[in-house]
Amino acid sequence: MPVLGLGTWENDAPAQCTESVKTALETGYRHVDTAQIYGNEAAVGDGIAAADVDRDDVFLATKVWIDQLAPEDVVESTRESLEKLGTEYVDLLYVHWPAGAYDPAETLPAFAELRDDGLIDRIGVSNFEPHHLDAATDALGEAPFANQVEMHPLLRQAELREYAAANGVELVAYSPLARGEVLDDPAITHMAEKHGVSPAQVSLAWLREKGVTAIPKATGEAHIADNWASLGLELDDEDVEEIDTLGRTDRQLNPDFGPDW
Repeated sequence: MPVLGLGTWENDAPAQCTESVKTALETGYRHVDTAQIYGNEAAVGDGIAAADVDRDDVFLATKVWIDQLAPEDVVESTRESLEKLGTEYVDLLYVHWPAGAYDPAETLPAFAELRDDGLIDRIGVSNFEPHHLDAATDALGEAPFANQVEMHPLLRQAELREYAAANGVELVAYSPLARGEVLDDPAITHMAEKHGVSPAQVSLAWLREKGVTAIPKATGEAHIADNWASLGLELDDEDVEEIDTLGRTDRQLNPDFGPDW
């Protein structure tokens, strides 16, 4: 799984979404993340098709929404997602939230069936806490490949990082810029000035230092390129320690159906 991807949450204007996916892939990105609830799977698929990049070189992920998590709905809605995306398979399929129709003993075997049928390569979960991951592992007979959660320098997810390292679960960070909040944090902006880069690059580099894949949303060519440039930034130990000890814990997304964080 490429360590930096393009997030597409709230990128729901079809032409813009298609163009941003195409631009990102032609910039060098090889990881694109979407979801059923985003309403843009068709536009994402159009962007992949329009780019001068082979589909098999793209790590493509989507997510099953909470009202589609009964076994028969998992299979049917995933087939619909594949049709919208214009692809025969996705590299990673997530349970979007442990909510709604989600039942690990019922939902996850349907994901395994999709994998056995070659429609998905990997099984992931999103917004799971450690106890959710334990139940998912019991249901699957193996740990999920990845857990996608909100993570950034203002929400450092130490417990989940420790769990992931101990259990072989990849962490994927959505909202890795805290929906813009990190861009104004004094410590982050100071590091950006020190390295001659943007605050966004500092945040993405910190996540990479932690072994976490980031999927920042970007629509314009300049932001897509700036995020991509973060791969060339190496933070020093002092920078990492300063971010690790920031006093803020700011969660940006907390729906009423979410876990008891």
